[in-house]
Amino acid sequence: MSRRKGKDPGEGVKTEYMLWLIIASIISLLIGIVFGYLLRKSTAEAMIKSAEIEAERIIEEAKKTAENEKREAIVEAREEVQKMRSELDLEIKERRFEVQQVERRLLQREEALDRRTDNLERKEEAVNKKETELKKQKAELQEIYDKQLEELERLAGLTSDEARELLLSQVRVEVETDMAHIIKETEERAKDESEKRAREIISRSIQRCAADHVAETTVSVVNLPNDEMKGRIIGREGRNIRALEALTGINLIIDDTPEAVILSGFDPVRREIARIALEKLVADGRIHPARIEEMVEKAKKEVETIIREQGEQATFEVGVHGLHPELIRYLGRLYYRTSYGQNVLKHSIEVAHLATLMAAELGVDVNIAKRAGLLHDIGKAADQEVEGTHHQISADLAKRYKESPAVVHAIAAHHGDIEAKTVEAVLVAAADAVSAARPGARRETLESYIKRLERLEAIADSFDGVDKSYAIQAGREIRIMVKPDRIDDTNSTLLARDIAKRIEDELEYPGQIKVTVIRETRAVEYAK
Repeated sequence: MSRRKGKDPGEGVKTEYMLWLIIASIISLLIGIVFGYLLRKSTAEAMIKSAEIEAERIIEEAKKTAENEKREAIVEAREEVQKMRSELDLEIKERRFEVQQVERRLLQREEALDRRTDNLERKEEAVNKKETELKKQKAELQEIYDKQLEELERLAGLTSDEARELLLSQVRVEVETDMAHIIKETEERAKDESEKRAREIISRSIQRCAADHVAETTVSVVNLPNDEMKGRIIGREGRNIRALEALTGINLIIDDTPEAVILSGFDPVRREIARIALEKLVADGRIHPARIEEMVEKAKKEVETIIREQGEQATFEVGVHGLHPELIRYLGRLYYRTSYGQNVLKHSIEVAHLATLMAAELGVDVNIAKRAGLLHDIGKAADQEVEGTHHQISADLAKRYKESPAVVHAIAAHHGDIEAKTVEAVLVAAADAVSAARPGARRETLESYIKRLERLEAIADSFDGVDKSYAIQAGREIRIMVKPDRIDDTNSTLLARDIAKRIEDELEYPGQIKVTVIRETRAVEYAK
């Protein structure tokens, strides 16, 4: 019992041993740390010392290198200074030589000037001496003249002023008589020569400016690939042909002519639009009202392009540059306009050529005559839109688009409504008359016919509610498109009757004219 309660001696020794073992480990660890520290320190000091030695070596080498480079630079600088000094000495010597040369030349010039001055002084003395002698001689001559004049007055019984007046009066009478004869002969000769010269200029200009005769027609022919296409153009119950005639205002004649459709209409622009649209439809093969409307719009755009190209071609052909784009467009519209059967654009080009040739012969301003000749009838492209005579409209258009006053005046005076104040204005009027009067230039019947059709459409357009009107069937029918929101079905009948009545009162025409009023309402929506 007592041995269980007391401490075991073996356990105490074991514990003490473990304690000493731990202490020894700690001491060993500390010694290792200290030893390692000392070892690292010594190693670091050795490396630092080695680095310092290397740094000192590098510094010494750098100092030696710098010293060498410094000595070399000093040597090079001294050599450069010596070289520059030598060049400078040489340049100074050259400059000194040049200065000596200049001084030598200046001394020579100074000596020459001194000699000239001496010569001038001697000449001045001689001139003064001669001037004195001349004054003395002039006084002696004046004295002799006065004595002779007194003697003449005594012998003639007249003073010098009276004798002068008598002599001048006799000479004046003789001179006036001779001048009258000369003026009369000159006027007669100038008149004969001017008439001969004018005939030569006009005949030469006409010979040099060849132009075609009138060949205007009111129909166009569209060739078809086969006769089956005629039925497709007519469409079910004629809806296609009606749509095409309504959109273009041109009458389509489909008869027994093989593989051809005739387009009839007095307005060549509409007829061209209808021809282009129909050719596109025939080539495409899809012919129905919507497609017809689309092709007519495309044809209108093509005709606008043609109008612009024709205007540009006319300016290029004549040689007129710098025209306003709107004037070029108006010129292109003249391509589809006729006057007494004569194509107005061709007529304008012809007048420009004639005026140019005559202006060159007479030696006046060719450019003014050329521009005025080309633009003299440009108002005919807008005479349906603007009130007034075509020459006044032409002058207003030229003035609006910054043409020169001389050109505007020549255009306004080409029909004699105002007095021509320039030679160019007279030449333009003469060229216009020559172009219109040459054989085959115009055909009166076609112009009268076109004017009647234009008047027919104008009567229809004057009524309220009318949208568009087209004279077709060579003027035997007029189709009128009305605005459906302003004209109802009942008023359409009344409108047709009123238009027919007014046509009977204001126009003279053979046979009868059919008046057709068309009222159409469309509803368009898009499925998206």
